[in-house]
Amino acid sequence: MNICLYGASSTEIDNTYIVATEKLGELFAGRGHSLVYGAGGAGLMGAVARGMKRQGGLVVGVVPSFLKVDGVLYEWCDEMIYTETMRERKQIMEERADAFVVTPGGIGTYEEFFEIYTLKQLGQLHKPIVIFNINGYFDDMLIMLRRTVDERFMREASLALIAVADTPEAVLEQLESSINDPAVDIRSTKFV
Repeated sequence: MNICLYGASSTEIDNTYIVATEKLGELFAGRGHSLVYGAGGAGLMGAVARGMKRQGGLVVGVVPSFLKVDGVLYEWCDEMIYTETMRERKQIMEERADAFVVTPGGIGTYEEFFEIYTLKQLGQLHKPIVIFNINGYFDDMLIMLRRTVDERFMREASLALIAVADTPEAVLEQLESSINDPAVDIRSTKFV
């Protein structure tokens, strides 16, 4: 399975996030999965890539040419794809991925998550999405999504389009168990 991972590039985050994401990369590679991601060398992007390489995994980086700056990119990607724009970068990662994992991050990570979540809700994407909720990082966002349903801005079935896991092992289990599940078609779901 080609797994696309979205996450932080920050070097100032707590080490518990780094350790958990490196472990996730090790587990992916150990099960024969490959990684396609934003090519970052720091933060959680760098952590997953290091974990993958430690176990001999295949790492594909996709990055806009304007981010080709010393110290920003992970130098040991097996393949590096340069794009003109961020939009092209996301499209290539989406096309190459069989599944998506969202780790803690900033506004760019949120934007990537909500784009694929929207595509899945509209029936344009039929791939698993797992939120890696390290240290409860996404708890408030999940509460917001629940309120979005409760206030009738989104259908209840939309919540079933994503999975949430709080350990590397649980992320892997969610991915491997859901890769063959049929997509939920929420267009026919009625509000209760």
